[in-house]
Amino acid sequence: MSDVAAVKQLVSKYEALRQEIKKVIVGQDEVVEQVLLSIFSGGHALLIGVPGLAKTLLVNTVAQALGLQFKRIQFTPDLMPSDILGSEILDENRTFKFIKGPIFSNIILADEINRTPPKTQAALLEAMQERSVTVAGNHYKLELPYFVLATQNPIEQEGTYPLPEAQLDRFMFAVNLDYPSFSEEVEVVKSTTAGTTNTINALFSAQEIIEFQQLIRKIPVADNVVEYAVTLVGKTRPKSQAAPEIVKNYIDWGAGPRASQNLILAAKANAALHGKFSPDIEDVQKVAIGILRHRLIKNYKAEAEGLTIEEIISSLF
Repeated sequence: MSDVAAVKQLVSKYEALRQEIKKVIVGQDEVVEQVLLSIFSGGHALLIGVPGLAKTLLVNTVAQALGLQFKRIQFTPDLMPSDILGSEILDENRTFKFIKGPIFSNIILADEINRTPPKTQAALLEAMQERSVTVAGNHYKLELPYFVLATQNPIEQEGTYPLPEAQLDRFMFAVNLDYPSFSEEVEVVKSTTAGTTNTINALFSAQEIIEFQQLIRKIPVADNVVEYAVTLVGKTRPKSQAAPEIVKNYIDWGAGPRASQNLILAAKANAALHGKFSPDIEDVQKVAIGILRHRLIKNYKAEAEGLTIEEIISSLF
């Protein structure tokens, strides 16, 4: 199959996928789109929202519709790295045997990731970056495609361990979930209190997803689009000569090179999923807020004046 035909096939399957997810998830179109952009780009996503906004249901539904294995890890203060990665035990023959932990799956839901200490959070780092884990000196490859979707409650900060910048940078997208609109909430209440359940059909195979991820990486990008993405990321760094006054005044720390890479990858995926054969500057702008919002650190002045990260990023376009 030619790349052009493959992109057309991806567009039709993506549309069918969105309709399948809509059977269960009401509204949240932008959230669903960013999660799927992450998957087709081969990245990870951090969902930030208060309890009850269907974060877990969304991940479960996406996993079913993609035909992938799904495991949920509930992060708690007493969770140990071995609870995630697995551990070696002595079997009946007195030999060590490795029992795989829940990280060995295609889609991992790291629920309330900021409730566990840094030692356990760090257990995810190698898996997210290298798609492998090391336990007791042995190296284990994870099955592809591999995708971590973490959730975080932005309100409760009691008993939480904020994610370090190195961990945040591993997430391609940070997605904010808002409350549903009045009509959406009415629909949610009707559908969840009626006793009927919708069956989600698996529309993809693991191999198909890997092929589409490879297809997206092959999409050509014009030099001016790459330069625009790199310039945009450069503007977020307050010590850069290119930084505008709003960044110098309100940002303590800007985004690193991984942000530039993710901008281009996500722009490629956004173009492909909408039937375009090469991304343009509008594709970069479309994905920029989700990719940059967790990589910029506001200073006290920005907090005091109520300036949001999203407003600062939008002003850079």
